[in-house]
Amino acid sequence: MGFELTPAFWSGLTQIILVNIVLSGDNALVIALACRNLEKRHQKPAILAGSGGAIVLRIIFVLIVDVLLQIPFLKLIGGLLLLWIGVKLVQGEEEHGDGVKAEASLWGAIRTIIIADAVMSLDNAIAIAAAAKGDTTLIILGLLISIPLIIFGATLIMALLQRFPIIVIAGGGLLGWIAGEVLATDPAYAKQLAAAIPNAQLVFEIGGAVITVALGYYLQHRAKQRRHAEPVDLASDKGKD
Repeated sequence: MGFELTPAFWSGLTQIILVNIVLSGDNALVIALACRNLEKRHQKPAILAGSGGAIVLRIIFVLIVDVLLQIPFLKLIGGLLLLWIGVKLVQGEEEHGDGVKAEASLWGAIRTIIIADAVMSLDNAIAIAAAAKGDTTLIILGLLISIPLIIFGATLIMALLQRFPIIVIAGGGLLGWIAGEVLATDPAYAKQLAAAIPNAQLVFEIGGAVITVALGYYLQHRAKQRRHAEPVDLASDKGKD
């Protein structure tokens, strides 16, 4: 089999699963937010595909985490990406009544899930790698077993989103908070930033949360105004003809 089912193996596997459960709350939230505007028939495929892609990425990141941590400005790019994703999720998607873009929205949701998880998984990979103590089998098994837990979490959150839309604001704020943490801890400039700004990480975390929610709501409000103005513009065009 290539490995022995010893007490140490089962202990390590349990640790990996528990660590991943603790660290996957934000991933389940991203999945739920990204899928909330999809048609019912597209939600389950998006959750399954997004969760599977997220777990595969996490396995890869855990295996090469030492290399990733040496790449300067990687967290800067990832943090900005996550900030943008958070803003788009708070903003929400424009509704289309013809259903023509349903398939594109499905792949858009899957893409959002995978990109967001790629950004958030770097720090998570460090914790998982530490719990696994370098055992690749433990890493892969533990993360694969965690897939149904993430799917269940995302399904539960999505059901709550339908009843309590305010969770969208909280979710966007959480993504902005995580983005701020990622931005403030890039090894290329983290020490200089901490020396220049007192409590730099906290400042970035709070700033990220506020910017994400505020900008998301602003773009949402502007999109609604544009949609309300469209019928008026069409009517005026007809009058000119």
